[in-house]
Amino acid sequence: MEVFNEHVSTHTVAARFALMVVCLTLLTAMASAKLRTATFVLQSTTVKKLCGTQNIITVNGQFPGPTIHARNGDTVIVKVYNNAQYNATIHWHGVRQFRTGWSDGPEFITQCPIRPGGSYTYKFTLTDQEGTLWWHGHSSWLRATVYGALIISPRLGSTYPYTKPHGQVPILLGEWWNRNPIDVVNQATQTGAAPSVSDAFTINGRPGDLYQCSSSDTLHISVKNGETKLLRVINAALNTDLFFSVSSHTMTVVAVDALYTKPFQTNVLMLGPGQTTDVLVTADQSIGRYYMAARAYSSGQGVPFDNTTTVAILEYEGSSSTTSNPNMPNLPFYNDTQSATSFANGLRSLASNDHPVFVPRSVDKNLLYTIGLGLINCPGQSCGGPNGSRFAASMNNISFVLPTTSSILQAQHFGVKGVFSGDFPDNPPVQFDYTAQNVNRGLWSTVKGTKVKVLNYNTTVQVILQGTNIFAGESHPIHLHGYDFYIVGTGFGNYSPQNDPQKFNLVDPPMRNTVNVPVNGWAAIRFVADNPGAWLMHCHLDAHITWGLAMVFLVNNGPNSLLSLESPPVDLPQC
Repeated sequence: MEVFNEHVSTHTVAARFALMVVCLTLLTAMASAKLRTATFVLQSTTVKKLCGTQNIITVNGQFPGPTIHARNGDTVIVKVYNNAQYNATIHWHGVRQFRTGWSDGPEFITQCPIRPGGSYTYKFTLTDQEGTLWWHGHSSWLRATVYGALIISPRLGSTYPYTKPHGQVPILLGEWWNRNPIDVVNQATQTGAAPSVSDAFTINGRPGDLYQCSSSDTLHISVKNGETKLLRVINAALNTDLFFSVSSHTMTVVAVDALYTKPFQTNVLMLGPGQTTDVLVTADQSIGRYYMAARAYSSGQGVPFDNTTTVAILEYEGSSSTTSNPNMPNLPFYNDTQSATSFANGLRSLASNDHPVFVPRSVDKNLLYTIGLGLINCPGQSCGGPNGSRFAASMNNISFVLPTTSSILQAQHFGVKGVFSGDFPDNPPVQFDYTAQNVNRGLWSTVKGTKVKVLNYNTTVQVILQGTNIFAGESHPIHLHGYDFYIVGTGFGNYSPQNDPQKFNLVDPPMRNTVNVPVNGWAAIRFVADNPGAWLMHCHLDAHITWGLAMVFLVNNGPNSLLSLESPPVDLPQC
């Protein structure tokens, strides 16, 4: 369905832009780009947290893992050795992976896992991306402890589109269990029950002094009076949206998901798992010590969540730790949807000459995907979900099932049949009042399948992500691999194709790789399918992807070799 039209064809603009990107990438590589190399060793490491000691999976013995620093246009090469006891992959969250889908990392989507004792080299170029991204494990719940920051600075000779800060600090918000996270998810999978909630949240791996046995496990950030710090905030938690605030200080948002925004001031951030937000914080308060804190935004009624709070300390030079107790910020209440919505509504693309906006005005594929939770019956046995059922999640009533004999990208590239089917539906199988308080129980059950949506190269796509209240309405952070997209509209209730497009922002909508679909609401995203490969789109609440809240876009090659997927690397893991 054509939603909007303009005099210049979107396809023509997109094709020209794609070729321009390729040419600019090649020119940049020849001019100033560098190779950034690293070695990741996944291994079991003993750590002390919350009055206990346990073994966790780390990268190079670090928790969180090492930060990768690079510049726009650089090529990153990371050799990963899996010395852990679990299958592993690494996903470079938010990296476009133009033509390098083999390095995207989701298990059984773009590669088979790296088996214990194996290795694999990830190689990709950072094309027209600047800001804060991150990397994490993408196999089972490995990313509970396997994650780190990916910081992309402007090219040499370029600058930030805001005043250069005096320093920068990555702030990685994590989630901690006093058990092996792999055991937590395995137990939930076996019983059909919801996984146990975390025992703590962390900032850069540290719970902070509000938890027992954690006074010395608190992050301290030193500032001088009057200087401005750039905080690169990353929500690396597995299953929790998080509010974040700095006591007594105003934050100026300048970027999200490595995409610049119009600066706006706020006292609180809300980040879904997977999202990043860059903020400037000026030390303009009285010399002292101030908590920065994060705690849950829990949008689902009756859904268990971790109600603890993690803190770090912003410490002015000249303050005394013995005479001044940190001030605590006023964080929103756990179910404060209004605060979460106000923050999201404040985001706008920068839309400058150096950072133009190309919002697709016409649409080739208009897709409506319902997203939400459901239940599956357990014939002949009693499972751990409500009334003896098993928890499930779905898009358009399909609970996604990972293949086991091949990755989807390998199956497509090598012509292997029977791994997936190309019939993921464009619309839900049944239309109903998606956000009603009491949805007919006949709609609760989902269908399992490994289905993809095939897109021709350069197709302009609009996806309406419609939340449902089938079992419990929640905010869902939906992440699309391989693409950034414009969020042209959001709202509560059921999406109206007649009325809501008239309110879309086609001038400066925020661009992201992960969108928080409002609880019992919808979000409209647009992108041009100009990156060939197999691209997972899924809820970044790991409990939900475990239950099947995912699908895959399979994008065909372009008209020539420069617009087609590269050949698979020789060390690509086999199943």
